[in-house]
Amino acid sequence: MAVSMAEIKHLRKLTGAGMMDCKNALEEANGDFDKAVEIIRKKGQAVAAKRSDRDASEGCVAAKSTGKKATMIALKCETDFVAKNEDFMALTEQILDLAIQNGATSLEEVEALKLGDITVAEAVTERSGVTGEKMELDGYNVVEGESTAVYIHMGNKLGTIVSFNQEVSEQIGREIAMQIAAMNPIAVNAESIPADVLEREKQVAAEKAREEGKPENLIDRIVQGRINKFYSEVCLLKQDYVKDSSMTVAEYLDKQSKGLTVTDFKRFSLDQE
Repeated sequence: MAVSMAEIKHLRKLTGAGMMDCKNALEEANGDFDKAVEIIRKKGQAVAAKRSDRDASEGCVAAKSTGKKATMIALKCETDFVAKNEDFMALTEQILDLAIQNGATSLEEVEALKLGDITVAEAVTERSGVTGEKMELDGYNVVEGESTAVYIHMGNKLGTIVSFNQEVSEQIGREIAMQIAAMNPIAVNAESIPADVLEREKQVAAEKAREEGKPENLIDRIVQGRINKFYSEVCLLKQDYVKDSSMTVAEYLDKQSKGLTVTDFKRFSLDQE
């Protein structure tokens, strides 16, 4: 049957599919909108299945602070062209808002949330069918504290969220979130470095010292010196503050407010996945 341009545009608005896909779906469904939507969704599932082994290394990272809680998520795709599409970025923000509203604590919970009459996972699959690219959610993280801050780097490929033990100004919060983005720490402080990571660094430092011919009775001291350097590189609070290397991040925070410190942070980069 013949379908009108108004019907095609309406279906496109509902699904985000291309004009020709909408026209074909409506013709196949004999003008039944519900059936046409289902046809487009099934096409999305078929495309997603075919492209499941593809590398989704592009995408959009989104993050928001709601005061005492900050949340971050990434929607990944195959090409930068799709990642910069307005509908793609809007879907990422929509999923983030839904996760925040429902207090989701894991990616699995996010995917199971309802976005209209379908789940988030189904919505992502549907969008995959529209674009013809593999898509998947990743990088879902939440931090909580007395205050929180977020930072999204230009291009939406890198995001950070951070929590503090006290109220902080928007400027201070953003500066620390940017520090995390720029310097890529792995822990807040030395105590929060995973034991296996620390042990591996000690072994590497000891082996290197022996290869350099250092006396055995000095190995422990040399290892400790190198571990201290390691701490200053990977522990956020021990890092040099990027805007003033004469002080550490811990010293900068304490200067802003006595006892102010970071309690948690998360960093997600599409370039490092």
